[in-house]
Amino acid sequence: MSDATTDSTTGSTTDSTPLGQTVTGERADLLEALAKQRHFLRFTTRDLTDEQVGQRSTASELCLGGLIKHVTSVEQNWVGFILAGRSAMPDFTSMTEADFAKRADNFRMLPGETLAGVLKEYDEVARRTDELVVSLPDLDVAHPLPSAPWFEPGAQWSARRVLLHIVAETAQHAGHADIIRESMDGSKSMG
Repeated sequence: MSDATTDSTTGSTTDSTPLGQTVTGERADLLEALAKQRHFLRFTTRDLTDEQVGQRSTASELCLGGLIKHVTSVEQNWVGFILAGRSAMPDFTSMTEADFAKRADNFRMLPGETLAGVLKEYDEVARRTDELVVSLPDLDVAHPLPSAPWFEPGAQWSARRVLLHIVAETAQHAGHADIIRESMDGSKSMG
């Protein structure tokens, strides 16, 4: 996780990354937003066992460990998209039932998976994303989106847009995780 500070006179953010680099402006803001939303997601698993993070506590099929696995996978895929374009992403229009069933494993804890292992993988993916935020020469580089029913045909996203999507996706699932945790034992991330 990075350490961000904000200048109260200019509103400008400065972020010191784990690699010791200093980042300012938009990139520091992106790193800070990513770190904050990742923290909220991870925080929902505090003091829980491997078994507990695999439990469903609402009408949803979702569990805390599965949400972290999903966010990890999504972030990893979108970073691949930034680097290699749509070839790094599946063509959702040609996926089979078996493909979708395998993809559903990202939403649950499988036998032998542990919270520590899931969080370690998430940390590694987050580290690589943060390195990309710092090192990518141009946040405006764009690629056509992969084929999927939810994307407009021919649409393109810039690296900036993808990073904002990762922030939004993480925040959305941190909210899901907060509801799941509160349903389990009354614990809340905020409030």
